[in-house]
Amino acid sequence: MASRIFINLPVKDLKKSIAFFTHLGFTFNPQFTDDSATCMIIADNIFAMLMVEPRFKEFTKKDVADATKTTEVLIAMDAASRAEVDDMVRKAIEAGGSTYMPPQDHGWMYFHNFADLDGHQWEIGFMDETAMPSA
Repeated sequence: MASRIFINLPVKDLKKSIAFFTHLGFTFNPQFTDDSATCMIIADNIFAMLMVEPRFKEFTKKDVADATKTTEVLIAMDAASRAEVDDMVRKAIEAGGSTYMPPQDHGWMYFHNFADLDGHQWEIGFMDETAMPSA
């Protein structure tokens, strides 16, 4: 069974992407950072490798999707509270990102979203499982 998850994402401008995600509070592992890629730390065992497109292309024979026009993946992360969800989305917008759907409030579950500078879609959610309706 896997013990770590690495999400690999192509980016157009690595420095701008690092600045964007730093504004959201993420940190980076300098051991896996150079001019073509960086390792963004999402959680203890979850990472996003942000790679400039030429470097990303070294790992696939397929065309690299333009995330501003197509959706290949939704990256979903949990938050500790509704306020943390809203705070991350606010920071993403401040740093040049955008939202692509309104927040979704289901009472016990609250989600909002942002698109990063390259159009990758991030879903941020808070779930209070103790308030979850019974089936």
